[in-house]
Amino acid sequence: MALRRVTGCALVVALGALAGCTAQDSPETAPAAASQPPSVEVTDVDDVVGDLDVPWGLAFLPDGDAVVTLRNEAALVVVGPDGSATDVTGPGADELTDLVVPGGEGGLLGVTVLGADGTTVDLALYATAADDNRVLRGTLDGSVLGDLRPILTGIEKAGNHNGGRLAVGPDGFLYVTTGDAGDPPSAQDPDSLNGKILRITPDGEPAPGNPDDGSPVWSLGHRNVQGLGWAPDGRMFASEFGQNTWDELNVIEPGANYGWPEVEGIGDGFVSPVAQWPTTDASPSGLAVTDEGVYLAGLRGERLWRVPLTDDGVGTPGALLEGERGRLRAVEPAPDGSLWVVTGNTDGRGDVRDGDDRILRLVVD
Repeated sequence: MALRRVTGCALVVALGALAGCTAQDSPETAPAAASQPPSVEVTDVDDVVGDLDVPWGLAFLPDGDAVVTLRNEAALVVVGPDGSATDVTGPGADELTDLVVPGGEGGLLGVTVLGADGTTVDLALYATAADDNRVLRGTLDGSVLGDLRPILTGIEKAGNHNGGRLAVGPDGFLYVTTGDAGDPPSAQDPDSLNGKILRITPDGEPAPGNPDDGSPVWSLGHRNVQGLGWAPDGRMFASEFGQNTWDELNVIEPGANYGWPEVEGIGDGFVSPVAQWPTTDASPSGLAVTDEGVYLAGLRGERLWRVPLTDDGVGTPGALLEGERGRLRAVEPAPDGSLWVVTGNTDGRGDVRDGDDRILRLVVD
């Protein structure tokens, strides 16, 4: 495939270090960091695969292939670096067809690898069912998905704000993001699973060392977290949709309260984001962390934001692929050092281009 050279330009935003901004500040009056180009650029970008119907989550398998969720089809596809795309079949695939009830932002959402034994890979999936959002576990052998079992149920569902991202942390436990499901006060309710980041064992039990014994809640006060990742120094980052004012990049600490619905963006009395954007510029979905930066896939913003990592925090964000490929749903570091980016133009909110949706392979220098 032909390679296309793309350079980034920045349009930013206020950083968490800029104190004094509250949820009442408008994008025009809130303090903002000086705009500057990112210190890296995309030197190569090409399509891995196209013609995917509302792809949402992506996780790399031990053999270098990736498993991709299709939100509305309630299906999985195994994608190879060579562009091959194989539909996942088997009893688990049939169960997904029967179980998942797509609608609005719900459907088959996040996926992550819990472990592997030879060719058999242990997967976790986040799915919207008839009565709730839930986390499922099953084994994938090649392109055959075995029987599924629910390991966490009872996460409230809605047309919007279903959360859905899954990730295994450096500690080996499973982290689950949930949205407020249209009920903002639930984000402040410690007894609710909604508006939270949850930390559980691979069997769905509250993980040992959680802030409250017996509770899966790791952090609270979230509107709709859509991305998770860890820096080499152990910092945990999360991307979060704002409502009307500020989207956020947060550093997650156990037991911390990030303010929703009392605060949107930087504000008093809660943990403030380390970076924030007007909602027109970001709507950050999936997130990837590399040795040098945090990358956020922007839906409404139609760009890939890079936030450089520094020894004592983060630097000034810069934008890559701005307006080049439309809405961006997910981003993951690939085994070869590139970034795989999932576009999100077929979700009913984007302008569909020929070949959408697709997975892009980016090389960033």
